[in-house]
Amino acid sequence: MNRPIRRVAVVVMVMFALLLGNLTFSSVIRENALDKNTANRRVRDAEFGQDRGAILAGNAPIADTAPSDGRYKFQRLYTSGELYAPITGFYSYDHGSTGLEATFNGQLAGTDDSLVVRRLIDIVTDKPPTGAMVETTVDARAQQAAYQGLNGRKGAVVAIDAKTGAVLALVSTPSYDPNRIASHDIEAARKAYTELANSPQRRMSNRAAREVYPPGSTFKLVTAAAALENGIPPDQKWDSPDRLKLPGTETYLPNESSCGGTKIDLEQALKVSCNTAFANVGINLGADRMREQAEKFGFASRPLPDLNGVASRFPDDPNDAQLGLSAIGQYDVAASPLQMAMVSAAIANDGVLMQPYLVGAVRGQDLKPISTTRPKELGQAVSPENARILQGWMQTVVKNGTGVNAQISGMEVGGKTGTANTTPDKPPYAWFTSYGRSQNRTVAVSVFIEEAPTARNDISGGRLAAPISRSVMEVLL
Repeated sequence: MNRPIRRVAVVVMVMFALLLGNLTFSSVIRENALDKNTANRRVRDAEFGQDRGAILAGNAPIADTAPSDGRYKFQRLYTSGELYAPITGFYSYDHGSTGLEATFNGQLAGTDDSLVVRRLIDIVTDKPPTGAMVETTVDARAQQAAYQGLNGRKGAVVAIDAKTGAVLALVSTPSYDPNRIASHDIEAARKAYTELANSPQRRMSNRAAREVYPPGSTFKLVTAAAALENGIPPDQKWDSPDRLKLPGTETYLPNESSCGGTKIDLEQALKVSCNTAFANVGINLGADRMREQAEKFGFASRPLPDLNGVASRFPDDPNDAQLGLSAIGQYDVAASPLQMAMVSAAIANDGVLMQPYLVGAVRGQDLKPISTTRPKELGQAVSPENARILQGWMQTVVKNGTGVNAQISGMEVGGKTGTANTTPDKPPYAWFTSYGRSQNRTVAVSVFIEEAPTARNDISGGRLAAPISRSVMEVLL
């Protein structure tokens, strides 16, 4: 009789040990995962009613928290919501968070490990937990200039400090108001989210950093850089017929206007955006050299992880016809406006590509820094000598080429226009990527217009995008 009792006792003891082990594992190891589980309503309720830290542009909050008399003690508010929505994202009860609200959720909520000392002090002093402040690098005036320049048209603008990589403006339109999704009226917030998520205008899309498009002739900067980096002399002449029969096909690639001769150098080709000359350059270089140069500028990487930026791409194994089209930013070449700003920034920075960043510092409520961002080099995209050649060519484009609408009196400005074909039923995309320099600062600006209420024949990067670039640069320089 004793033996069966002992066996039962052993089994019970083992079960208790397993239960205690599981409780210990869940409390110690799985705590963070359980707290972050979207099904954990207790944690979600507690977090949604917290005094969440502010997100700042300069010294002004673009996302903040105010006391509330409702079910939750604090309400998340977005100042100029549509203007900054691509940056802040939203913080909601049912649909989680996006943008900086998601990336820095722990710091903003005050639950991140970096704030453990602050939390312990709050517990001891019986104070409610408060989140840290996230300081962006955005220049409020440049952000406003970019937003007004787009004027509601589908598109995006990105401005970068070429010397540091700090993002000075990041706009995507049409935008949305995050306040609607952050509402304490949960049912209204759900309806707002559904409406915006299904919007034909794709208002919640981040066209600046999370979408890629054919970059058109702005990609000719990459092709020109590849030529120089592979030892081709700047003054070498290239065949530039009115139209080029693509190798192995019966398809002809035309020019949009006269190239200025049947054999021209790259400066002239860039100035007038000659398709046939650049297609010949790309075919001559080959796919591997072209891809290598694109990747030196940041293609195939994911820039700006704070906003989950997507990778731009160059095709894997194009034939010569496809390579000719790729050299002018067509076929399967696709880039984000952020990526094309990085191209101009690297050229302007004597070939050094800096890592883009959007958050300069995270500070506690006492304003002491918890973390700061230091500028970081990603690599040498082109040699300093070739970068200066490209700068001169880009200046020619603005002085008396396709980019004259970007001129700023007394300032060094260089740029490249682009008009990228999409499908026959859609208007072409208009692009302009550029850099500007003053005594104190060097900036790069990329403007992309996906759709504009303009006749198809009137759509061009020089006509639509370059003036927006100029207005942003005038603010920054």
